[in-house]
Amino acid sequence: MQTILKLLLALLLLLCLVDMPYGYYQFVRFVACIAFGYFAFGEQEKQTKWALFYIALAILFQPFIKISLGRVLWNVVDVIVAVILLYSIVLNKKSKR
Repeated sequence: MQTILKLLLALLLLLCLVDMPYGYYQFVRFVACIAFGYFAFGEQEKQTKWALFYIALAILFQPFIKISLGRVLWNVVDVIVAVILLYSIVLNKKSKR
């Protein structure tokens, strides 16, 4: 379940690079906040560093108090987070072997 959610979230974040209506970005922030909270909850007993990372991302992407980074910096953040999400999928596959 987490793998599919991470893939979908990475895709949503990468789609933020395209010029989209403002409502899309609000939607992504809301979905990302919930997803990162879910990931943090799932990691809390296994690896503290991943849980803390996901909590920090949930705070960064939360839609209630907007963090104004500017479009270019948000694009950089979106790409970095998408890459890290994909990397975490690979790490989980390796650790299950």
